[in-house]
Amino acid sequence: MNILIADDEEDIRNLIKISLEENGYTVFMAQNGREAWGILAAQEIHLAILDVMMPVMDGFNLLRKIREHSTIPVIFLTARTDEIDKVLGLGLGADDYIAKPFSVAELVARVGAQLRRNNEYLSHKEKSPVIIKYGDLSVDKEKCCAYKDGKPIELGAKEYKLLLFFLEHPEKVFTKRQLYQAVWDEEYYFDDNTIMVHISRIRNRIEDDPQNPKYLKTIRGIGYKLHYTGENL
Repeated sequence: MNILIADDEEDIRNLIKISLEENGYTVFMAQNGREAWGILAAQEIHLAILDVMMPVMDGFNLLRKIREHSTIPVIFLTARTDEIDKVLGLGLGADDYIAKPFSVAELVARVGAQLRRNNEYLSHKEKSPVIIKYGDLSVDKEKCCAYKDGKPIELGAKEYKLLLFFLEHPEKVFTKRQLYQAVWDEEYYFDDNTIMVHISRIRNRIEDDPQNPKYLKTIRGIGYKLHYTGENL
């Protein structure tokens, strides 16, 4: 794994470099934000440790440029410990914020934790299909678009999320409460009528005959499921 250290204090850069290399990492070093940006452009970097107060380009501006192109983990290591600085750093997309003076052992541990978390995310993303198909229906998760027979279906945001949820769990029966909690992400508030209205709208878009649906089946007394046989049932 390649780690970038960007800090204008040479002693700190060398201290972190030695500890990271002892743990098997390859380390690249920069003394300001512009130099760090050049390394990021030329090398495959898996995690960056940035100081905030650097000459030429500070850590905040460097992070802004990084987030325009990359989702690599970024850890701020800085003497700026005001709450507003932490909020700004995390708001710009930093994954962690460590105050100086710091424990080198803790920093190395946090580097490992961030890399593991990022690798798990990337692994899950690679395994997760971008396009889900079922019968004549399909959803492109990257574009957030639904299709029937290859033609786009006009859906509202909640309707899209509901259809995607069904496509990710075909043949499984869900209660109205389960659907509401999954899509609206509200555990304690539940509106039975909201689900019925959105199911009706989805049926009007995906069914040839909404009164005799091929896809979204009502399971009387329980809820709904996505089930397709190719015939009106």
